[in-house]
Amino acid sequence: MEEKVLIERFISKKKERLPKPEWLKIRLGNPATQNEVLNLIKGLKLHTVCQEAKCPNIFECWSDRTATFMLGGDTCTRHCGFCAVKKGKPQPLDPEEPLHVAQAVRHLNLAHAVITSVNRDDLPDGGAAHWAETIRKVRELNPNCKIEVLIPDFNGDENALMTVLEALPDVLNHNMETIARLYRRVRPDANYQQSLTLLERAAKWRDKFRPSMLTKSGIMVGLGETFDEVVELMKDLRKVNCDIMTIGQYLQPYERRLPVERYVTPEEFAEWKKIGMSLGFKHVESSPLTRSSYHARQQAENS
Repeated sequence: MEEKVLIERFISKKKERLPKPEWLKIRLGNPATQNEVLNLIKGLKLHTVCQEAKCPNIFECWSDRTATFMLGGDTCTRHCGFCAVKKGKPQPLDPEEPLHVAQAVRHLNLAHAVITSVNRDDLPDGGAAHWAETIRKVRELNPNCKIEVLIPDFNGDENALMTVLEALPDVLNHNMETIARLYRRVRPDANYQQSLTLLERAAKWRDKFRPSMLTKSGIMVGLGETFDEVVELMKDLRKVNCDIMTIGQYLQPYERRLPVERYVTPEEFAEWKKIGMSLGFKHVESSPLTRSSYHARQQAENS
């Protein structure tokens, strides 16, 4: 496809990697607890975004007995220029996956479970029914656990979104990922306005049927955006009544992914947080190592 070729051409232009600054150093955490989580994930034949997306916070979160579960297998149908997750033709959905996720949440005794997925454009509903069943199973086995879902755009299918919302998640997250100008390069199979519309529909449904639900979105920086373009995106999110925003540094997962254009300073992240709160967000998580699910429980509790 044209978009995929565009990414390949951009990446093929060799660019020397920028050296990582001191503020991107991470804590390794407790190996014993990390191995316990890893063995649990393997035993239930699950996938986590922590592993598949090469998250820099994996050691800290797994030491805290926290993991973000990834539905739909380990293969995505899209070709985002930043993502480490495998691309191609996915396997059929595992009908036992919703129960296995619920069992893992119970075993880890989570107070706040985060669930995401690969894009499944090969399915008529984008996997929405599978999503809803997972939410129901997690709640059935873990009635006191808050459920946060980080969903794909379902190709703009409003019925698919409603299927997920009617399963009653506590936090509905959909990441914008980047500013509008960079979409064709960073998210060639997605559409900026379509993602905003999804968040707007979720907020309107929330206001009518489930006032306690929070809506959330996030972006990566360091891909070529300007400071002011991030502020404009923040304003767009507030126009659709998004409650929580996350902003983190993009880190190139391997050579044939988009390069880091620059490392944003902690001071800039702090300024975005200040601006976001002044715009009316209930919470803004903004730092170099911030990711969608990083400190997710605290984000929800503070909103």
